[in-house]
Amino acid sequence: MNLHTRLAAGIGSLFIATALFAACATPAGSGASPSASATAEGDDGDEQEVGAAWLDGGRMVGIVTQGSSTCVPTAEEATYANGVMTVSLVDAEGDTACTRDLVPRVSLVGTPEGVDPADGVEIEVTGDGWHGDTDLDGVPGLAVGGETDYLPSAGWTDVDGQFVILSWGSSTCAPVIENTEATSEIEVTVTFVTPSANQVCTMDMAPRGILVQVDGLEDEDEETFAILTGAEFDNVRIPIYPN
Repeated sequence: MNLHTRLAAGIGSLFIATALFAACATPAGSGASPSASATAEGDDGDEQEVGAAWLDGGRMVGIVTQGSSTCVPTAEEATYANGVMTVSLVDAEGDTACTRDLVPRVSLVGTPEGVDPADGVEIEVTGDGWHGDTDLDGVPGLAVGGETDYLPSAGWTDVDGQFVILSWGSSTCAPVIENTEATSEIEVTVTFVTPSANQVCTMDMAPRGILVQVDGLEDEDEETFAILTGAEFDNVRIPIYPN
């Protein structure tokens, strides 16, 4: 099974477990989710702000959008042509109950062949009646291809203090953040909630995306690290890929 096939299977179940960090595309204050996808005549619907972050050594990208905190758009397999990476987000099923808040959430997608994370890429994102675009700067050492090592990774978005953490594990027992704090000029400590001893989890291995916000770092352009502690993490130190 190749990487994109496994990601598609994992991501399908991932967002059942990440309701606190995921969302449907119904903005707060609107009567219903936007409808009508982009048409051949170029009517792309509303333009929305989106963000992105490199993950898994460049093999994955976290796409950040705004919406309900209890429903998540699923990212279909991305494509790449003419220097642009294109991602389509699919809303939760129509009968899914979604809170009407408006928060950032992250959808995970495998980086398509042809993209060179060391050079950076332009990303166009489409949803149900909306579109947006963003750029990911190149990061030396990142690359597409090869098998994942199933280790946690993290990447900055273009929003100050915002980054995405990718972890691997049960799709029904994603880690939940308890506290985030800048503990040095180049380190962010992310503490996770200790799960209940009676928690029942599926035995799959799925990618799980978590959006993190931190204040107090001196310079995010410098090499920075996330320290993951609590839950399944024992002071794991990982670099936060720049953007």
